[in-house]
Amino acid sequence: MKSKLPALFLAAICSTPAIADTKQHDFKGATTAEVYKHASGDDLWIYRFDPTGHNPDKNERPAVVFFFGGGWNGGTVTQFEQHSKYLASRGMVAFVADYRVKSRQETGPDACVADGKSAIRWVRKNSDRLGIDPDRIAAGGGSAGGHVAATTGICDGLDDPAEKDSKVSSKSNALLLFNPVYDNGPEGYGHDRAKLWFPAISPAHNITKNDPPTIVFLGSKDSLIPVSTAEKFDSDLKAVGVRSEVWIYDGQPHGFFNESKNQEAFLDTVLKMDAFLGALGWLDGKADETQLKSLLKKPLKG
Repeated sequence: MKSKLPALFLAAICSTPAIADTKQHDFKGATTAEVYKHASGDDLWIYRFDPTGHNPDKNERPAVVFFFGGGWNGGTVTQFEQHSKYLASRGMVAFVADYRVKSRQETGPDACVADGKSAIRWVRKNSDRLGIDPDRIAAGGGSAGGHVAATTGICDGLDDPAEKDSKVSSKSNALLLFNPVYDNGPEGYGHDRAKLWFPAISPAHNITKNDPPTIVFLGSKDSLIPVSTAEKFDSDLKAVGVRSEVWIYDGQPHGFFNESKNQEAFLDTVLKMDAFLGALGWLDGKADETQLKSLLKKPLKG
């Protein structure tokens, strides 16, 4: 049974100070940028990458929303730019979403989660206008962004109490998780900061048969997430009948999937993500390795 939302949640999320320090980013190749939410005195932007020839009046494509990592403290909305551009080239409507963090808005993990849910809800609410299938919206992210993504698919509640369209579901339909901090229990990541909302805020403590299919990538030398945590999460999902894949990369540290750390791992994780989405019926045909390599920011080594 899923945990009920702590009573202190409403007071905590409504009392966050207004700092307003999120700026609109100028993405090269993005179709457009829109404000999906106003919170803590700030505009929160979501950036869209459409497939070539996408026609919202005729198409109803699967979509994905990515959330950057940064320990709920900071991070940059550009982290999953390459992933978004690649999946757009494969036929999905891809988004990267900004959200509140401690360094910019002095907010806690609860605000990160609330914003992630708001972003999924915004995409679903606007699905007709954007040419998106409202029943095929994935959430993806790395580290704390992986936590935000996972909560949209697994954790009930935690939505922003100021949300106007609460009847529109904020639940994602698939999860693409890169070394996610999804166990926030006493022995997991960030418990001291998340304990006010625990266990409702911890994906690993809220698994049910209604959760979306999930793929996880983790390095065996990750200093934040033990391999045993990923293996248990995978086992718990499968035990309730949820499709799950976990890929452990030998010797790799936290953040290994970023091109700046390991080009080979970046390419491999994206291709495995492609195969996972293909198995769900969200992508057609073979992965486009040529297109993926063209998105590298540095020449391919070797």
